[in-house]
Amino acid sequence: MQHTAKIMFLTLTMLLITGGCVEKSAYLEKQAESDALRQEVAKMDEKNRNLFTETEKLTRENDALQIKLNKIKDEYQKIADEKKDLEASSLEFRKEASTKIGNLQQQNAELAGDKQMLNESIALLKKNKEQVVKKVSGTYETLLEKMEKEIQQGQIAITELKGKLTLDVLDKILFDSGKTEIKPEGLEVLDRVVEILATAEDKAIRVEGHTDNVRIGGALAKKYPTNWELSAARALTVVRYLEKQGLDPRILSAVAFGENQPLADNETPEGRARNRRIAIVLQPRE
Repeated sequence: MQHTAKIMFLTLTMLLITGGCVEKSAYLEKQAESDALRQEVAKMDEKNRNLFTETEKLTRENDALQIKLNKIKDEYQKIADEKKDLEASSLEFRKEASTKIGNLQQQNAELAGDKQMLNESIALLKKNKEQVVKKVSGTYETLLEKMEKEIQQGQIAITELKGKLTLDVLDKILFDSGKTEIKPEGLEVLDRVVEILATAEDKAIRVEGHTDNVRIGGALAKKYPTNWELSAARALTVVRYLEKQGLDPRILSAVAFGENQPLADNETPEGRARNRRIAIVLQPRE
C-alpha cells in the first residue's frame, strides 16, 4: 500500500509542475497513463495479497510437515534404539543358549556314562542273583536228599519258588506241647539242616514261628499269653541254636506269625497239626 501511495504522489507532483506548460491533450494523456498505472498497481496489490495468503498457507503446511517430520524422526530413533537393544539381547541370548547347550551336552554325556555303569551294575546283580538262585536250588536238592525220610513221613515239607527255599518242620519234631526247648530228635534234624545251610553262600535265613488257632490256657498262659509269644519264643530258640552251630548271626532273623498264616484248615486235628510248625526260609541276601 505504501508503494502505491508513493507512485500516486509522484504522478500528481509531475502534473502540477508541468500543468501550466503542458497542453490539455498532454494532460489527458498523462491522466490516462496515471489511470493505467493505478490499475496496474491495484492488480499488483491484489496479486501481492494473494501471494501473502498463499505464503501463510504454505508456512502453516510447512510447520505441520515439520511437526510430522520431527515425529517420524523421533519414532525412527526409538525404533533404532529398540533394534540396538534387541541385537544386544539377541547376542546375550545366543551366548547363554550356547553355554546351556554345552552344559546339557556334557550332562548328557555324563548321564550316558552313568546309564552304562548302571546297566553293567544291573547285569552284574542279575548274574549274582542267578548264581545265588542256583546255589539255593542246589541246597534244595540236597535237602530233599538228606531229609527224604522225614519228608516221606510228612514231618518236613520243602518248597522252592524263584530262589526262595522254605523248610517247614512240624513242631512235634522240635518241641513238646507248650514247650520252647528243642527235643533231642529235633536237634538231630537241625544239625543236618545246619550242615546243608552252611554250604549256601550269600543267603539270608529267616526262622518263622507258626501255631494253630487254639488259645493258650492254664498255667502256660502266664508265660505265653497268646500264640504270638509262643511262636516268637520257639523261632528265637531255633535261631539261637543255628547261631550256636556256627551260622553267621548277621544272616539270621526270627519272625513270629502265630496263627495268622495257616497252611491248612484249623477245623480238623490234621490241619492244626500242619499249622503248628517252624519254617526255615532260605533266600538271597538283598
